Order: sequence, then structure tokens, then C-alpha cells
Amino acid sequence: MTTVRFPRRGARPAIALLLVGLLLSGCSPRQMVIGGIADELAAQGQSAEPDLDLAREASAFYLKLSESILRQQPGHRPLAEAVAGGFTQYAYAFVAGEAEQIEARDARAAQRLRQRAAKLYQRAQRHALQALEQEHPGFVRALASPQPQDWPPLKPEQVGLAYWAAAAWGGWISLSKDDPEVVADLPLAVRLAQLAWAVDPAWGDGALTGLLATFEASRPGGSQAQALRWFDQAIAQSAGKSVGPLLGKAESYALPAGDQALFEKLLHQALTIKDQADSPLTLQNEVMRRRARWLLDKTADLF
Repeated sequence: MTTVRFPRRGARPAIALLLVGLLLSGCSPRQMVIGGIADELAAQGQSAEPDLDLAREASAFYLKLSESILRQQPGHRPLAEAVAGGFTQYAYAFVAGEAEQIEARDARAAQRLRQRAAKLYQRAQRHALQALEQEHPGFVRALASPQPQDWPPLKPEQVGLAYWAAAAWGGWISLSKDDPEVVADLPLAVRLAQLAWAVDPAWGDGALTGLLATFEASRPGGSQAQALRWFDQAIAQSAGKSVGPLLGKAESYALPAGDQALFEKLLHQALTIKDQADSPLTLQNEVMRRRARWLLDKTADLF
């Protein structure tokens, strides 16, 4: 996971003022109005927000509005990326995560949350793939081809969309183990991440490399040695700024390996990361730190 794309404080007034200003301009055509709102929403999606609870409260409004504007501007790549990223991270941080935390005391409620998270991941994946299809008709069909020469090329500016499509796809698959048709698409999600990594392996301060590592560690027949190399590369790429690669290595490598010492070391290391002022990673890191603390509290149950 990478930058959490939720609106900052004041997002609603800023968007409302923009809308009023554009409408009052009189000579602006409708598409200019919609395009201006799309630009503003995409920018809001990349802003930093240090308050996790405020982000949760604001995100529903932001995502619904952004999704509505995106339907009218389907070719707006920055907004499509923000929407796909927003739904993916909302599902991970606020829905799937809550399901895990309440599982022990309310299994039925946890299952309902997992089903909701799966639908949100699916929604994010659909937005990202539709944007890629918009720019490259036949993208999904080409991705599914068994012939490497048919696989769709990616431009550097499309790597973010590809990352969110693959990450959301992976999340959807992980919560759909009883749906063979969904699970069967895992190779396509991995392939998309690999195509993106070939274009920009350092994307997202190690987020893309970390996603490949997680896929490799969890897929049937995956190489744990390769997963470890990718996790270590992702940690190096993050340069001490992102909690995500450390948490990913702890959960997807150390935990399955039964290495409690490494598991605890990585989580404690994750908790030492301090965010720089106005860092776009602030909210993502806080989500990950909360999870790291929760995992540390559950260590005795996990090993």
C-alpha cells in the first residue's frame, strides 16, 4: 500500500467554492466545470491527513463525489487513480481490518465486513481497469493472453493505475477464497503488477515492489526466497519513510515462516518510523502502525 488518498481538512468547502466559481463564470461549458472539479478532487486525493478518524469520516463523501465525477470524465487518469486508490485503502484500513479485529467476538459481523471489503476492492479494481481500457482499448483482453508478446504495454504515467488495479485485485481475491472464478484471476493481478514494475520498479517508495513480494509469498508455488529479496528491496526503496514494506515482510514472510523473533523485530522497527511534516505517507503510516501494534498484542496467539 502507498499514499492514503483521502481528503484533507476543508476539502468539502474547497470543492464547493470551486464549483460555484466555475458555474458563475457563465461562459464556461459544462465539461470545463466537470473537468475543473475532477482536477480538484484528484489533487485532494493526494493530500496528507494525519488524523485517521477524520480521514475515515471524510472519505465516504470524497469517494462518492469523486466516483460520480469520474463517470462523467472517464478519461481523467489522475481522478481514476485517486478513486481506485481511495476505495482500495478504505477497504483495507477501515473494513477488512475491522473484520479481523472483531472476528473473535462476533464471527458473523466479521464475515459481513469481509464481504463488504471484497466488494469495495472489486469496485476499485473496476475503476482502475476501466481507466486503462479507456486509454488502451482491449487492455484486459491483452492482459489475459497466454502469449507474452500480446501483453499490453504500460506508459510511466499509467503505473499508478496498474498498481491500484493489481493491489485491489489481490485484496478482492484474498477475501474470495470460496469463489473459484475470482481466485483464478490471481495470475492476471500478478502479471499486471509485474508489467508495472518493469516500467517503474521504484514506484510508490517501494509500494509496487512490496506488492510483488506479497504476491510471491502468497501465491501457490511462489518462491519464498524471491519474496524475501523483493521485501528487502522494498524496504530499501522506502528509505525509512514507509511502514508498509516492514509490515508486509512481517505478515507475509516472517509469520508464515514461524520466525517470531523476526516478526517482532520488523514490527518494532515499523513503530520507530517518524513522519516528516506534510508527508503524503503520514496517514498510510498511521494505519500501518495501528496494525503493527495490534499484531504485536496478538503475537502469543499467532505463534
